[in-house]
Amino acid sequence: MLKRLSLTAAMLAAAAAPAFAHLDPLEHGSFAAGLSHPIFGADHVLVMISVGLWAAQIAGDPERRAALWAVPAAFVSTMAFGFLLAVLGVHLPFVEPAILASVIGLGLLVAVAVRLPVAASAAVVAVFALFHGHAHGTEIGEAGALEFGLGFVLSTAFLHVVGIGLGIVAQRVTPVVARIVGALTALAGLSLVFGG
Repeated sequence: MLKRLSLTAAMLAAAAAPAFAHLDPLEHGSFAAGLSHPIFGADHVLVMISVGLWAAQIAGDPERRAALWAVPAAFVSTMAFGFLLAVLGVHLPFVEPAILASVIGLGLLVAVAVRLPVAASAAVVAVFALFHGHAHGTEIGEAGALEFGLGFVLSTAFLHVVGIGLGIVAQRVTPVVARIVGALTALAGLSLVFGG
């Protein structure tokens, strides 16, 4: 158990480290740049994994099995809408603070294992997703919007699936592992707020 916790802490610490450079769309193509974008940002990785973990926790309640797909789907679809707003030049206030709040907030939801109704859970992640999508849209640079958008949507969905898988395994082995990961995520979010 201690080895697992140490490994989890090390992974989260690495995720909270400064992000790698994103791929250059001129060199690697817009799709590849979009695919890499969520993976190389600590805030994005922590949130995407947390969404999957939280969905798995909620779906542990037999009446809320739909959360397993509804919560991540709400995130991905609203994130795509936020991206479209940015591409169209629509300004959203407080994008960066909202993204940092999403790391802390989703980490805490997982840490406390909050089980809201599926629609309410989907609404919570959708609010955060809007800001994540908008941030992606303002960072596309020279990338083609459609290819970049498709890349980061697929990458986000993949990270959600990873989080769901971790959550399902944690529920079967010991649910406290997911809660510890949530707490570490919230702490990593705080470190991003005060360290960056």
